[in-house]
Amino acid sequence: MSVGGQRRRFCLVLVKPSHYDDDGYVIQWYRSAIPSNSLAAVYGIAKELADGQVLGPDTDIDIHAIDETNSRVRIDRIATMVKAADAGMVMMVGVQSNQVPRTLDLSRPLRAQGIQVGIGGFHMSGVISMLDGNDKALRDAQALGISIFAGEAEGRLGEVLIDADKGTLKPLYNFMNDLPGIEGAPIPLLKRERVRRTAGAVTSFDAGRGCPYQCSFCTIINVQGRKSRRRSPDDIEEIVRVNVAQGLNRFFITDDNFARNKDWEAILDRLIYLREVERMKFGLIIQVDTLCHKLPNFIDKCRRAGVRRVFIGLENINPANLMSAKKRQNKITEYRKMLLAWKRAAIITYAGYILGFPNDTYESIAHDIEVIKKELPVDLLEFFYLTPLPGSEDHQRLFRAGVPMDEDLNRYDLYHITTGHPKMSREEWARAYQMAWDNYYTPEHVETILRRAVATRASGGNTLFLVTWFKGCTHIENVHPLEGGFLRMKFRHDRRSELPIEPVWKFYPKYWFETVSKQVQWVSMYLRLRWIYLAIKRDPNKRAYTDVALTEPKDEDVDNLEMFRNEKAQAFVSQRRRLDGIAHGEHAPPVAPATADEVATVAPGQASPDAKRAAVR
Repeated sequence: MSVGGQRRRFCLVLVKPSHYDDDGYVIQWYRSAIPSNSLAAVYGIAKELADGQVLGPDTDIDIHAIDETNSRVRIDRIATMVKAADAGMVMMVGVQSNQVPRTLDLSRPLRAQGIQVGIGGFHMSGVISMLDGNDKALRDAQALGISIFAGEAEGRLGEVLIDADKGTLKPLYNFMNDLPGIEGAPIPLLKRERVRRTAGAVTSFDAGRGCPYQCSFCTIINVQGRKSRRRSPDDIEEIVRVNVAQGLNRFFITDDNFARNKDWEAILDRLIYLREVERMKFGLIIQVDTLCHKLPNFIDKCRRAGVRRVFIGLENINPANLMSAKKRQNKITEYRKMLLAWKRAAIITYAGYILGFPNDTYESIAHDIEVIKKELPVDLLEFFYLTPLPGSEDHQRLFRAGVPMDEDLNRYDLYHITTGHPKMSREEWARAYQMAWDNYYTPEHVETILRRAVATRASGGNTLFLVTWFKGCTHIENVHPLEGGFLRMKFRHDRRSELPIEPVWKFYPKYWFETVSKQVQWVSMYLRLRWIYLAIKRDPNKRAYTDVALTEPKDEDVDNLEMFRNEKAQAFVSQRRRLDGIAHGEHAPPVAPATADEVATVAPGQASPDAKRAAVR
């Protein structure tokens, strides 16, 4: 109750934690690359609850949102804010496995001061879904008196706030068996000043959740379920209008596969109307699968709706590797058709590629990278280690079988090795990973990428920027491009709790030298690549450029292209021809089923992330 007519205040602090680099310092930037959709979603839900006076007509809710990838988390200031209110709590939102160690380091001093803390996100939800909560990090968090939230916050966050206001948070809020509908739910939202801390002021929203596929490496299906749930076109229009009104006009739609959304056409038609009739200016980044080009009008409507970049889950060009991870929906015979369709729309393509399937060797990876460079017109290729992410079927299998996995969750960031490989040592696997980055982004292939972009009338300048970004993050900053940013920030006291605080005389000279040195390297790299780009722009025949990858696919490609010149690919092609013949009423000759060697099953301990999505949750 209010006292003397004064209104009560509840202080809610939402924190999206980052994670540690190899030296134990928080990965943090002056401007980070990827916005956090989890932070936006929970902020939007909390704002609606505050407006609806969920804690009563006499209580105001002050909401503070912090993304640690671009803002320092000051524990002392947060504790002071919460203590100054009548009640409050800190929520660690969207916590992925690699962010758990940092999350616990942030939570300990808060709990020591009596501040209520809750943790939600993919890790806690995943281990509750797949391991019944049998997870050391979860137990460590509960031992600190931290409340665990599993599931999604729409329609449930109010219960948590009411309990926190009374000081009676439950140890566990488990909604994994009751996933909410999201049509008409509060829209993901962040204030302009928060979004401006991302490179290009990109904000995000999810148009849908859930996935019907059964990829064994995926955490989405076990956290967000296999039933599609989606926002309505009206919801999407509201998201765009609200953000454009505050000066934000770049959006990342974080759906794992926007093409799978049953309302994709209605949503795109609404966005096209806003752009072409109302003349609203905005651009989109989306994620899709490798078969989206088969949907009539999909790519053309994406172009008209403002899609400028697209992430594609290519994953691998070896059919046996795709089958081993139950990624049956990827058809290598469609890869070039799909990529050329995006090229014709002048949309820049990113493709995720996973290294370390059971059949992989250093030599096979090197060979496949060269094949991709020559035969597939993909712009940006990003590499990931095959990783058993907690919450996936593969991690569950390994855990139950007692197969050794790295105990340090900080390493589950998709660019560190966390388990063994049946054919490569850890050293060889790591060498193959670095080789993949080095060999794809050679000056010669960068020139090819830029020539393809100019020839297909995509933005050569944007392509140059993105190539520089990807090459620089891996070669200069030693982070994955999805975790990159502008100007690395380090704070002496923001170091992993297991490591000592470096003395002033050691930390600052090293940090200053590192910062200056890296900026020199960035500028030097950009100027070298820009020189290549300017030479292409001056070429009077730049529009006439072509190569194998830009050539329209033909039936005889399966006999002529290197991609298909191996036993497993030929077995796949034969099977596809037989199925196509049956579909067209033809009597195709029988084809022997693939052998166990041709379609390998995942080796114990091997699991693969569709890593692009992990960075945006």
